[in-house]
Amino acid sequence: MRHARGLDTVVEVSNCLLTKRRMSRHPFLDTRDRIERAAISLFVSKGVAETTVRDIATAVGLSEGALYRHFLGKDDLVWQVFESRYVAFAQRLQALAAGETTARGRLAAMIRGFCEAHDADATLFRFVLFVQHGQLHKLSPGTPTPVTVMHDVLAEAIATGEIPPQNAHLATALVLGLVLQPATFAAYGSLPHAQVPHCSRLVAAAWAAVTTV
Repeated sequence: MRHARGLDTVVEVSNCLLTKRRMSRHPFLDTRDRIERAAISLFVSKGVAETTVRDIATAVGLSEGALYRHFLGKDDLVWQVFESRYVAFAQRLQALAAGETTARGRLAAMIRGFCEAHDADATLFRFVLFVQHGQLHKLSPGTPTPVTVMHDVLAEAIATGEIPPQNAHLATALVLGLVLQPATFAAYGSLPHAQVPHCSRLVAAAWAAVTTV
């Protein structure tokens, strides 16, 4: 039943994304969205370094000059796409955690959030995953991130005694490793695309990692 609920949520997320794309928007915003989607796809398939502004403009059917009306250049495009999605996902994780009353419940909700986000848009998920290390230093101090949200939940669980005393940063690294490595393996074809079917096992492994000290 957990798998069924997870799959239902993926469908809801996907339908929500499609509905938003179909809504009437200002042409400038529609073009910007098309640029971002084309860029994300190219960055994941070719690599950021190998993708040029011309590649992106061609994919969208624009001149390079027209693309520069929306972004200062490729680096600006990478940053804006990363920052908006990364912070929005952190806020989503915060909301999921806030809806639970126990440490295990909060951890499970966030891990489900990772799996559902991956399955709803694997290309976007991989973009954020693969480019983050070149972008994180640009975030303003105090900006919520998926890492800090996970850390705060685990630190609180340690403080309240719900999980044993331990280094909260190490606990965060263990959990995120368990969650993100399967997604990385899926990106390279070593695992099936869908992550939601593995969600319960990932939750059990993560909980074991932070309670076995």
